[in-house]
Amino acid sequence: MKLMSLDIARIAHDCFRIAGSKVIYIDPFKVTKNDEADIVLLSHEHFDHLSLEDLNKVIFPGTTIVASPLCKDGLKGVKVKELHYLDPGGKFTVGKVEIYGLAAYNIDKGPEPGKKFHPPGEKRLGFLIKMDGTTVYHAGDSDFIPEMSSVKCDIALLPVSGTYVMTAEEAAQAAAAINPKIAVPMHYGAIVGSEADAQKFKATVKNCQVEIL
Repeated sequence: MKLMSLDIARIAHDCFRIAGSKVIYIDPFKVTKNDEADIVLLSHEHFDHLSLEDLNKVIFPGTTIVASPLCKDGLKGVKVKELHYLDPGGKFTVGKVEIYGLAAYNIDKGPEPGKKFHPPGEKRLGFLIKMDGTTVYHAGDSDFIPEMSSVKCDIALLPVSGTYVMTAEEAAQAAAAINPKIAVPMHYGAIVGSEADAQKFKATVKNCQVEIL
């Protein structure tokens, strides 16, 4: 779907293909056909975000991978033009595309009291991408965290399933805090969550346009 200056497709789960002056894949997962990504962004090391089977469908010798440091072991032996590890707060530029690493973590989601699925401080990432005059925020696997209040973007890709990530209602609160022009729900329909979570998010958000991809 054309959203502002970019063509954005949600492949599955948290995986998006964003096309403009560069082709970007975020967290390739359940990719159905081969492609050539100029840039691949990997938010963290879990199998539904770093999937070598799916990564190999979209990389070619000209690809640049920008990943969380937690992906180092999983990317051993991967051959691409450039492989860069980004910490939260870091920035990396590919051509005219600016990529910023943002924090992504759980506040209250975990397997048991005192433990988090995505603990703070472990360098899992959200991404802020600036390309062709449009800024896209991909929240990664995160709750509604305080850092989101300082995010400025045109399009926000927000998880909504409530398992490992924020619920639809919490994602609506995040959308209100971020105040993008367009919000897109993600992290449902493949492993956890359903279309109902995306619809609940759309019904709850009042401050911006919501597109379910």
